[in-house]
Amino acid sequence: MIGLSAPVTCALCFAGVTMDALLGEPSRAHPLVAFGKWAARIERAMNPDRRAAHGAGNDNDLVDAPASLPWRARVAGLAAWLLAVVPPVAVLAILTRVLPTAVTWPIHVVALWFALGARSLVDHIAPVEPALRAGDLPLARALTSRVVTRDLSQADESAVAKAAIESALENGNDAIFGALFWFVVAGGAGALAFRLVNTLDAMWGYRTPRMRYFGWTAARLDDAANYVPARLTALTYALCGNARQALACWRAQAPAWDSPNAGPVMASGAGSLDVACGGAAWYHGALEPRPVLGCGQTPRAADIGRALSLVKRSIGLWLAAMAVSAAAVAILY
Repeated sequence: MIGLSAPVTCALCFAGVTMDALLGEPSRAHPLVAFGKWAARIERAMNPDRRAAHGAGNDNDLVDAPASLPWRARVAGLAAWLLAVVPPVAVLAILTRVLPTAVTWPIHVVALWFALGARSLVDHIAPVEPALRAGDLPLARALTSRVVTRDLSQADESAVAKAAIESALENGNDAIFGALFWFVVAGGAGALAFRLVNTLDAMWGYRTPRMRYFGWTAARLDDAANYVPARLTALTYALCGNARQALACWRAQAPAWDSPNAGPVMASGAGSLDVACGGAAWYHGALEPRPVLGCGQTPRAADIGRALSLVKRSIGLWLAAMAVSAAAVAILY
């Protein structure tokens, strides 16, 4: 990592992961809440799609928008993205360069803790399994709806379990491995940048009339930031389960998935678990066709815990690989 040795980077990663496991995400005054409010204000002020729609009297009606709007909205989206992401990341990068080591190492750890979401992932998804086992389908639907955007109001046990498993696998990359990867590359500033990029994609990266042009930059840069981590995550899922099947599913099924990064992660994860995920799902009142991911049995309640265990084993493999790499560097150099 830039500015830190491999052993130090490894130690800081262990500290950040441990901090997340013990404390989870901040329950009060979460910095991401403030960032989200700031990003929302930026979007309201700078998004010409919104202003055009507002002038027409409907946030989703852009029929009367000028022909130049797509380009103006994309330029505005890029400027807004830079305004939201660059200042906090630059400040953190400067602080960790100029302050004494005794101060900068804790700053790196806190930044990684802020970027990680392993404890939160488990806390949100694990309760779905006992709800399904108890036969409380309404509760299981409500719990799963906290972490997915699809409509689960009529979902059966299999559909709820499938949604929970897909969320666990995909968010393993978004909330854990992507942050670890960028921490290794660029320290606390890299982990923070990844978390902010991921957040802006979640806020702006939708193909709605309001965000289809303005959010283009946020979506594409999130794809770029996740490209390498997603493939490392997919490989890790394969190594921690049914490797041959996971790799086969990744190779055959991921290219058909809408997201270039979620496809490899979920195809490999589902194949590793021997479950069949993907398939059609309800979004905003419409049944959206989606390719099948993985193969094997139809997901059930017990497979939710298996998916979370796969994510935990993958974290252990990443930390073990870091420790071995750090030891090798210390011995050789």
